[in-house]
Order: sequence, then C-alpha cells, then structure tokens
Amino acid sequence: MKQLQGPQSPTFVQTLQWVFRPMQYMEECAKRYGDIFTMRLGTAFDPLVYVSNPKALQQILSNDTGKQFAAPGETNIIFEAFLGKQSVITLGGAQHQRQRQLMMPPFHGDRMRTYAETIAKVTEEIMSQWQVGKSFSVRTSTQAITLRVIMQAVFGLYDGPRAQQLEKLLSELLDQTSSSFSVTLFYFPFLQKDLGAWSPWGKFLRIREQIDKLIYQEIGERRANFDRSRTDILNLLMAARDEAGEAMTDEELRDELMTLLTAGHETTATALAWAFYWIHKFPEVREKLLAELDTLGENPDCNAILKLPYLNAVYCETMRIYPVGMLTFPRVVKEPVNLVGYDLQPGTILVGSIYLTHRREDLYPEPEKFKPERFLERLFSPYEFLPFGAGARRCIGFAFAQFEMKMVLAKVLSSLDLELADNTEIKPVRRGLVTAQNRSIRLLVKGERTVKSRTLEAVTS
Repeated sequence: MKQLQGPQSPTFVQTLQWVFRPMQYMEECAKRYGDIFTMRLGTAFDPLVYVSNPKALQQILSNDTGKQFAAPGETNIIFEAFLGKQSVITLGGAQHQRQRQLMMPPFHGDRMRTYAETIAKVTEEIMSQWQVGKSFSVRTSTQAITLRVIMQAVFGLYDGPRAQQLEKLLSELLDQTSSSFSVTLFYFPFLQKDLGAWSPWGKFLRIREQIDKLIYQEIGERRANFDRSRTDILNLLMAARDEAGEAMTDEELRDELMTLLTAGHETTATALAWAFYWIHKFPEVREKLLAELDTLGENPDCNAILKLPYLNAVYCETMRIYPVGMLTFPRVVKEPVNLVGYDLQPGTILVGSIYLTHRREDLYPEPEKFKPERFLERLFSPYEFLPFGAGARRCIGFAFAQFEMKMVLAKVLSSLDLELADNTEIKPVRRGLVTAQNRSIRLLVKGERTVKSRTLEAVTS
C-alpha cells in the first residue's frame, strides 16, 4: 500500500505558497511526490489530496454521486462570499441537483444559438473602438465583450442605467478581488473584518451590497411584469419549475445570477485573451486558422464556425496549456476506497489538479509548447482534458463558453489584420481564484481583412 505524501512545511507557509505561486508550487510538489500528494491550507477540510493521475480522476469523477465519493457544496465555502449560500456551486446533495436541473435548459445547444446574434453584435461594438495603427489591451476588450454578452444573455439588459451600473460594479468587484493579497481574505477568514469603506473587506461588502440591490430590483420588476416571450436566462429561470412544481425564490435567483455573471464572463475573457496571444505569437497558427476561416466566406453560419477542426484545436490547446480554473471542485471519500494503490478513509478531501493533468508529458509531449495539432492527432478522455472539470460539478456553462470563444475569435480574426505590439513572453499568474496573464497583452490593428475565397481541400492539403 502506498502512503500519501506532501510538503512538511507549516500550514501557514503552504497556504502562502498556494496563494502567491499556485502553479509553481503544484509543479514542485508533483516533481517531488508524484501525481497524488497532500497539501495543508489551513481550511476546515485539511489536508487536501491533489490528484493529476487520469485513472484516479476517472475513478473519482465518474463515481462522485455514488457510494464511494460525494461532491458536497460545503467544501466550496470559499466562493460563498461572492455567490451566496444558494448558488449551484455552494449547494450540495439534492439541493444542488435541483438547482442544476432548473439551470440546464438555458444552456441547451439550440437555445444557446439564439445568443449568436448578441455575441456578434457586442463584438462589433467593441471592435469599433479599436483604431488602425494603434494598439489596444486585449484583456480589457475581451472582458468588455464577455461582460456585455453575459449581461444581455442573462438579464436581457441592453443599454440603460441599470445595465451600465451593474457592468461597472461587477468590474469593480472582480478587480478588487483580483490580487493575491485579496485572495488571502478568502483563505484566512479572520481577515474578513469590516473596518469601514476603505478597508479591503469593507469595500468588497459595499460593492456587493450595491450589486445585490440592482439584481433584486430587476427580479422584483420582472416578477411584477412577467413576459413569457422574453428569451433571456433570468426569464427562463423564473419560469422553471422543479419536480414538486416549485419555482426559485428571489434569493436562489440572485445567487444563480451572481454565479453566471461572475463565473460566466471573467473566465471566458481570460481564456480569449490567451487565445489571441497564442494565435498571434505563432504566425503559422494564425495563417492556418485564417485559411480555415476563409473557407466559410462572408457571414458564415454559427454551426459552420463551431465545426471548424483547426479552430477547435486552437481553442482546446488554449484551454489546455494554461487552464483558467486550476482545480476541480473538491470531492469527499464516503467509504474506505483504494485509489490507484492508495487506501483512503471516509472524509478524505480530493481535488483534481487540472493544471498538472494538462501538463503530463505522457499525455502531452512538450507540454510547455503551444501545439494545436495534438488535438487533431488524437482524442483525449474527459479525465485527460478537463478544462471545465467533470462529473457532477462540471461547469454548467461550458458549452456557452466554448460557443462564445469560437464566435468571437472567428469574428475578430476574419475582420481585422492584427499583430502583437510586444512579443515578450506572457506567463500565467493567479488572478483572484483563477489564473490570468502576468501583464497586459496588446495587439496592434494593422487594417481590415478581406476574406479570401478558399476551399477546405486547399487548406488541408
């Protein structure tokens, strides 16, 4: 029987390592202890067992609602301050299953395609602000696109005082909690002291309070004047009923809307920024992608965009190399179990390391290199490539994020001739509870592109 091992440094030191240099710390632990190791972060759920072995991940994530493992919401308590107690992320058991079932219809494939027009229109609005001969911040632009898209898709809110105020406040909230220092507030609850509007926690609480006020105002007005013809997600969630015929309460709606607004745009904005960086970092990737996009001609159908093999490969490799979410949500061992040679007792907390799994040399030779072709050469299992997690806690909006990323990339690349303003290497760092770029990526607008008519045979030959 193998014994679990992990760093022996004090819990406080391990927590600081995890907060300030999470990716490097995981790599150091994996190098020393293998693809299953422990880490102590001073939470109520210590120690955490980090797993990047695909066979072990399959065993855990394909049985996380059975006898061996559970996916409880209470282990996601770090997200509660952001999302609330009734979020699909922070709920567990039957309550989680109920909320998830109520939230699934808006993300069904056919329903999602109704948002294609919104994505195209918003992307055009942001692109119109870019000027030929000048550079722009990619992350600022992708965040503007994804926030406006999610605002319109979730609330059906277009230009107006409430939409503008919500956009501004959400950006402030995420910016305020983006630094590594801010993350310590969530890992060390004793720092969560409201010492006034200028204190870090006090400022967070006041911004959140203003956001809540706007969301509850919108919910109240929509309940009073319910319009079945609307297709936004808030409308669909208001109309949804569980098996007992019950609708969501105002608090449940608020928490799910906050989940969609925060998790639904920040992560996609970061992934899009990485995609633009990689595409323009390697001219051969950009040329191959443009050649494929040109086969569609002008005004391509969204279904045709989604089916492009090289665009999909670029998307997958972007999500592999620096995944925005570093870990899966925790799972708990329910009964004594043997996990690839390790005997685990009930109560053991397991997290899948998405970052380490995506960097396994046996799966991805030369993992540090950006090579979209690897996704054309073989299929990876859901336990080898899992940017959105897997099992009962797989990200509910994964299909929407994939759809939005491909649509934005196709729109921008087909319309404009761009290049990196600075070719210096970009590295991943922690941004809040996810990853981002260590500095601003800037693209220079060289001019407009004209679509060249090509056949797919010409591209692939």
